[in-house]
Amino acid sequence: MQTNRHLGRSSVRRSRTVLAAGVVAGLLALSGCGASGGASDSSTKSDKAVSADERSAADSGAAKAAQGPQEAGGSPADPKKSGTLPAGTQVIRTATLSVEVKSVPRAASAARSAAESAGGLVAGEETERVDDTREMSHIVLRVPQAEYDAVLRKLAGAGKLQSRTSSAKDVTGQVIDVESRIATQRASVARVRKLMDQAEKLADVVTLEGELSSRQASLESLLAQQASLKDRTTLATITLDLFEPEATAKPEGDDGPGFLDALGGGWHAFVTVLRWLAMAVGAAAPFLAAVAVLLLLGRLLGGRLRGRRTPQASPSPEPSRSSSTPPAS
Repeated sequence: MQTNRHLGRSSVRRSRTVLAAGVVAGLLALSGCGASGGASDSSTKSDKAVSADERSAADSGAAKAAQGPQEAGGSPADPKKSGTLPAGTQVIRTATLSVEVKSVPRAASAARSAAESAGGLVAGEETERVDDTREMSHIVLRVPQAEYDAVLRKLAGAGKLQSRTSSAKDVTGQVIDVESRIATQRASVARVRKLMDQAEKLADVVTLEGELSSRQASLESLLAQQASLKDRTTLATITLDLFEPEATAKPEGDDGPGFLDALGGGWHAFVTVLRWLAMAVGAAAPFLAAVAVLLLLGRLLGGRLRGRRTPQASPSPEPSRSSSTPPAS
């Protein structure tokens, strides 16, 4: 009886020893592989360490994304027939418009107001002057998906539509894949942290810290992809180009000037001559006024001098009587 008890205790001790040795060997193997591997080996190990439940959830999500939403009868839903996208569909929408308007500043202001009133924003704007009379504007608008069509119609009706392109990209599968990878990476980070709490050797702690940093960086990259996808599927992008019409070109078939052209040219020449004559008269007016003043002064002085000379002149002598005249009797 005692022998059996002794044998039982010995077997229990052996099993505990083997279990402890297995744990230590596992830690050493994990540290060695983490040091020699890299970012790719660590991601491969984390993928292999995923539990069966996580794998089944990821596979089922990918299968649903590949199959697409289905109707109640079991057949795939047709967005064209229903008029709206199925629930859960993630779409990135973009559009480019080129519109000819009478006034670029007014049209740009109206476009900004349309986007902001719809709950969107102006992501970028660039306006330049082509020549002395025309302007061009390049505006990037972000609007909610629900207001995308209404804003697009309003912008297209702002003037004469020259070109329009639009696209819609279904990224439902990509969104599901990124979400699944984020869940897997979070579980992997949690397992490495748990191993760090259980590690006793400094070498194991250092190795596990490097592995944790690598997996944390991968998790942050996936979170950035998720945020980018969420932004692009929530707000649609509309690129609007506004420009003013060019000057009216001369109609074809008009070989030479007509009567109206000649009349207009003659009137323009007449007005130009009058303008130049007026400018010449205006420029010579001070000199003419000075000459007129000098002439007036000269006449006044000449009249006074002649008036003074006239009284000083001696009177002519009276004729003397001749001696030969006989005396009166």
